[in-house]
Amino acid sequence: MAERDAVRRAGPARQRPDPAGKHYEEEEEEDALPDSDALPDSDDEVDLDKPRPIQIVLAHEDDHNFELDEEALEKILLQEHIKDLNIVVVSVAGAFRKGKSFLLDFMLRYMYNRTSPCWIGGNTEPLTGFTWRGGCERETTGIQIWSEVFVIDKPNGTKVAVLLMDTQGAFDSQSTIKDCATVFALSTMTSSVQVYNLSQNIQEDDLQHLQLFTEYGRLAMEEIYQKPFQTLMFLIRDWSYPYEHAYGLEGGKKFLEKRLQVKQNQHEELQNVRKHIHSCFSNLGCFLLPHPGLKVATNPNFDGRLNDIDEDFKKELRNLVPLLLAPENLVEKEISGSKVTCRDLVEYFKAYIKIYQGEELPHPKSMLQATAEANNLAAVAGAKDLYSKGMEQVCGGDKPYIAPSDLERKHQDFRESAVRQFRSVKKMGGEEFCRRYQEQLEVEIDEIYANFVKHNDGKNIFYAARTPATLFAVMFAMYITSGLTGFLGMNSIATLCNLVLGMALISFCTWAYVKYSGEFREVGTAIDQIAEAIWEQRNPRKVFSKLFEVLRRRTIRRALTSVPRQRLSSNNNKKKN
Repeated sequence: MAERDAVRRAGPARQRPDPAGKHYEEEEEEDALPDSDALPDSDDEVDLDKPRPIQIVLAHEDDHNFELDEEALEKILLQEHIKDLNIVVVSVAGAFRKGKSFLLDFMLRYMYNRTSPCWIGGNTEPLTGFTWRGGCERETTGIQIWSEVFVIDKPNGTKVAVLLMDTQGAFDSQSTIKDCATVFALSTMTSSVQVYNLSQNIQEDDLQHLQLFTEYGRLAMEEIYQKPFQTLMFLIRDWSYPYEHAYGLEGGKKFLEKRLQVKQNQHEELQNVRKHIHSCFSNLGCFLLPHPGLKVATNPNFDGRLNDIDEDFKKELRNLVPLLLAPENLVEKEISGSKVTCRDLVEYFKAYIKIYQGEELPHPKSMLQATAEANNLAAVAGAKDLYSKGMEQVCGGDKPYIAPSDLERKHQDFRESAVRQFRSVKKMGGEEFCRRYQEQLEVEIDEIYANFVKHNDGKNIFYAARTPATLFAVMFAMYITSGLTGFLGMNSIATLCNLVLGMALISFCTWAYVKYSGEFREVGTAIDQIAEAIWEQRNPRKVFSKLFEVLRRRTIRRALTSVPRQRLSSNNNKKKN
C-alpha cells in the first residue's frame, strides 16, 4: 500500500480553512498518538474550540479490554446545537497500515470545503487531521472521532449531524482476534456507513473475517427482526486491474457482484459466508481506488501533498468522498428502524461497550485455535466413546452385578486404553495445549465411572434393600434398648430411644410412599443418604459397645448412690434401739 509507507513530517503550524472561510492554526503534533492511558479525559483537555481527533474507546493492552471515555463522548455529542439532531456516522475499518486515517483526512478536507469545487486542497498543502504516518507499526488504537460534528442541510430541508470515526487497524502484532472483532463490531454497530478498507482485492479470508466480526456484533445486539447493519462500502485500495473492472463505483459494483455471487457448485462454507454478509447489511457497495503513485510509496518525507500523488488517484478520490459525504448521499443512523440522534448514540455506545466488557459473549478465536480445539475435542469424544463401550460390556444394560473390586480394575484398564487412544490421535495446538484436553478427558472418564458404579450398585438386591433394612435395624435396636433401659429405670434413655424409634418408623413409611408414588424424590434421596451413612458405620461392636458402656456406668452410679442410703437407714435404726 502506497500510503502505508508515507511519513508525516512534523513541521511548523499549519492552517486549514473552516466552513465559514476562516482559518485556524493547527499546532505542531507528534508523529505517534499518545498511549491510551495518557489521552485527555478532563474538560480542560478535551478542547472543542480546536478540532482534532479524540479517542473515545481506549484500548488497554495489558488485559486486552476496552473502556469508553464517556466524558469525552458526551462533551462532543451532547452539545446543545446538535444533541437532538439525527446523526450520520461514517467509519473506516480494516487491517492496520492500509491508509484508513489518510483517507479520513481527505474526508475532513471535503467537510470543511464542501461548497468549493477545489475541496481536495492545494498541491503543496500538507495533509492534516487524524494522525497518520508511514512505517510498519500501527498508529491508531481503539476508536477515535473528530471532535467537530458537522451540521449539514440535506436536500429535503432537514439538518443532520455528521461524525467521522477512525478505528484501530486489525491483525497487528499486539491485538488478539477478540480485540479486532470488538473494534470492528463496535464501529459497525454505531456507524451508518462502514467503509471496509482492503488492499488490492477482496480475498476469501477478508470475507471470512467480515463474517466473524459482523456475527460478533450481531450477538451483542438485542432481538433482530431485520438486517442489523446499514451500509457497507468495500473500498479496494491499489486496484491493479482496471482493464477487467474500471476504477470507481460502477466497476466496483460489478466486481462485488461477482465476488459475492452464490453459485450452486460452490462449497457450502463459501455459500454460507456470502449469505451471511447479504443478511447483515441493508446496502452493499464497492469502490475501486487506484494506486496513489510511486512517490507516495517510496518518499520517506511524504506528508500528503497532492503534488506527490498520481492524477488517477486524485480523480477517483474526488468521486469517492462526495459519494459518502455529499448532502444528498448522507445515510442517517438507524437502529431497529428508528432514527438515532446524537443523544441516543451516547447511550448506545455505553450499552454496547458494557456488553463487550462482560463475559456474556463467546470469545472469538483464530482459525488455528478454533481448529485445534475442534481437533482435540473430537479426540476426547473418541476416547470417551471407547471407554464407555468397554464399560458397557462389563456392567452396562442387562449385565449382571460385578464385584466393586473387579469393576475398579476394569475401569483402570479402559481408562488407560482411552488415554492411549487420545495420545495416538494426531492433534493440533502443541503438547501443552493438548495436555489440557487430556486432563479434561481423565476428569470426564472419572465422572462416567461414578455413574457406572451407581448403575452396578443398583443391580445388587442387597444394596436396593439397604435403606429399609437399615431402618428396620434401627427400629429393632431402639425397641430392645428402650425395653432394657426402661426395665433398669433409665427412663430418660428409654424415652430417647422411643423417639428415635418413632422417627425411624416415620422415615420408613415416607420412603415407602416415595418409592411407590414417585413424588418427593428429594426426600427419598435424603433418607437413602442417611441410611447409607448409618450402614457404613454398621459394626455392631462399635454401636453396642458404647451402649453397654453407658449402661454399665449408670448401673455403677446407681449402686454407689444406694449404699450410703442403706448405711444411713441402718444407723437410724440403731439410734432408735
